[in-house]
Amino acid sequence: MPRGGKRGHKGRGKQFSNPEEIDRQMKAQKELDENPGAEKVDSADSEDESSSDDDTERKRSGVEGLIEIENPNRVSQKSKKVTELDVSAPRELSRREREEIEKQKSKERYMKLHLEGKTEQARADLARLAIIKKQREDAAKKRDELRKDAEDSKAKR
Repeated sequence: MPRGGKRGHKGRGKQFSNPEEIDRQMKAQKELDENPGAEKVDSADSEDESSSDDDTERKRSGVEGLIEIENPNRVSQKSKKVTELDVSAPRELSRREREEIEKQKSKERYMKLHLEGKTEQARADLARLAIIKKQREDAAKKRDELRKDAEDSKAKR
C-alpha cells in the first residue's frame, strides 16, 4: 500500500479552502457559540444568494446549464402533500393486474360453460362417459348371466 494517506480521485486536482473563507466561517461559529439566539452576521449576504437561487429553481447538471431547452416530453416530479392526495379516487390497474383479472374471468367463464356441457372438451368427456357406462352395463349383464348359468348348473346336479 502506498504511503501518504488517501489519494484523491484520478485526474482531479486538489481543492484547497480560501483562507478568507476559513476566517469568515470561524468568526461566524464563534459568534454563534457566544450568542446562540442571535442570527448570523452574514444574513444579508445569504439573502442575496437565496434570491439568485430562486431564479434557477434547481441545480443544472452537464450541458443543461449551457443550453435552454424546453422538452415537452419531460415530466418534472412534483411532490404532493398528504392533504392533496385523493384516496377515494379509483386507482388505475397496471397491465399485469389487468391481464391477471382478465385471465381469471375467462377461466371462470370457461368453467361455467364446461359444467353446462357446451365446450368441446365437455362434449368429448360426456361421450367418453357414455361409452364407459355402456361397457359397464354390458359387463354387469354378462356377470348376471354367468351367475344365473352357474346357479342353474348347480340346481341340475
